[in-house]
Amino acid sequence: MPPLFQLLKENEVFASLSDREIGELASAAMRRKYKKNETIILYGELWSHLFIVEEGAVDAVKESSEGRNLHVATFNRGEIFWGLSFFIEDAPMPVTLETREGCSLYIWQREQIQPFLLEHGKVSWELSRLMAIRMLHASEIMQGLAFQPVAGRLANLLLEHFQGAESEPVARTLTLDEMAAHVGSTREVVCRFLHRFSNAGLIQVNRTEFTISNRSGLSDLAKQGKG
Repeated sequence: MPPLFQLLKENEVFASLSDREIGELASAAMRRKYKKNETIILYGELWSHLFIVEEGAVDAVKESSEGRNLHVATFNRGEIFWGLSFFIEDAPMPVTLETREGCSLYIWQREQIQPFLLEHGKVSWELSRLMAIRMLHASEIMQGLAFQPVAGRLANLLLEHFQGAESEPVARTLTLDEMAAHVGSTREVVCRFLHRFSNAGLIQVNRTEFTISNRSGLSDLAKQGKG
């Protein structure tokens, strides 16, 4: 079974299509390969496309007026995303899309997928459900930025990203800039809090490895501002 056919078959949005229809959709896709940290589309540009990730990961990043980056979402293998002008003509991209690592995407223009959305209510319904889920996720991010202190956001990020780091050290796969983008802060602030966490015995961290020393203490920090 061709890789794209299988990806579409397993995706909830397109799973209701027949094998013939999935084959037609797959044949219309353009496959693109990207290098690590390559920009797919910039914030503010028009991009009326939809893609599904074949391999690797794509980050959605929003830049503030002060030049700080906020990590909004990551799309991994089998997940789909679209430009805002895919639905609203002349609507600019609200985020920049960039690759976290080398990756490959299958991309469609709006005109290639629109007939499937108009003809198949199930496809449109599942895409609408996915949009609602993404909106809830964005709302949670904004609520965290508004009400949860930086220390709590950083503690939550460490707990989620470095799962399994209690038994033994794991590779430090996030840079200071990437951590800052995830929690809506700066690398200097993140570095300061990492040192505080380390001095308090919550974590052990160096340039290459990370260990959670006190999960309950880190969890208490992660709950700050919630509820």
